[in-house]
Amino acid sequence: MAELRTAVTSIPDPTPSGATTASRPAGPGRVGRLRPLARHLLEMVLAMVAGMLVLGPARAALGAALGLAPASPGVGALLMATDMSIGMAAWMVYRGHSVAAIGEMVLAMYAPVLLLLVGYRAGLLDADLLLVGAHLLMVPAMAAAMLRRPIEYVRHPGNQPAVRRPLVRALAHRWPAGLALLVTADSWTSPALLGAYTLLVLPVGYLVIGTVRRQWGVPGNLRLQLTGLAGWSALALVAVLAGGTVGHWLVALGWLAHAGWDLLHHRSRRVVPRAYAECCIVIDAVLGITIMLALLTG
Repeated sequence: MAELRTAVTSIPDPTPSGATTASRPAGPGRVGRLRPLARHLLEMVLAMVAGMLVLGPARAALGAALGLAPASPGVGALLMATDMSIGMAAWMVYRGHSVAAIGEMVLAMYAPVLLLLVGYRAGLLDADLLLVGAHLLMVPAMAAAMLRRPIEYVRHPGNQPAVRRPLVRALAHRWPAGLALLVTADSWTSPALLGAYTLLVLPVGYLVIGTVRRQWGVPGNLRLQLTGLAGWSALALVAVLAGGTVGHWLVALGWLAHAGWDLLHHRSRRVVPRAYAECCIVIDAVLGITIMLALLTG
């Protein structure tokens, strides 16, 4: 913790030298200085999830093609940690982190799994609790690894040179869309029909996030979201009353329409973070299109 305090206090203070400490509160400044740590943690969590979503299905498909039996829960948990570690390590290499920092983060991936495997082998945990517990413990383990090298993580964003390769720069800039494509990859190979109730999730998500972000003080924001809630609720009700194929087509159109709603908020920077809106644009469009594919091919 002494190293963390050193890293935080070593960041230049933007306050003019003549200003007094009483002229500004200390709390928000300190929070702002710790934002690079939170941002790095979020980046690595997303890279970890991307590794699991990409490598997990690919490994399962390869095993099925070779006629291999499904892995046991213990082995499956270790393979999951491996998938996550590869994704996270690849991102850390791209970000220019040291070998020691990458090694510590990889260890943070495996440590919770190995710890819970002891309880699983002893019969104290079932397979579901093993996987859920491993996922939950990985994030604090990663945070602990970051606190071992706070200077590297606090200073790193300002020292990272601009990426010259256009493709890599585009992928790094559009990570929400890339993550959404990974999450919805199975929808293309196995398109499925969704119930009308799923349309209610779309406006409710915006209302929850807007409340957390205290967006209702901006004129028109709350009225717009309540209008959206009324519109998608009415569409869901009509879909239920219509039923059958017509109802499913209405659900598909509802998801596609919400992709436009996401685009509107992404461009206007209203209510939700732009990254969230960008991710939702892709998810909503993919689900709307794949529902239509399921209707046309079913």
